[in-house]
Amino acid sequence: MESIAAAPGIYLGWGPVAIQLGNAIVIAVMIVLFVLALVLPFPAPRRRR
Repeated sequence: MESIAAAPGIYLGWGPVAIQLGNAIVIAVMIVLFVLALVLPFPAPRRRR
């Protein structure tokens, strides 16, 4: 188990900013879900008779 924890991750770098690939994927999924929540309409309320 130590060898897995000690393995270096894959980092993406843009100038002075570096982010791990796994974290970048999580952030991208969160942004996509946020945009979908803004774009998709709410379900229509049910009207009682």
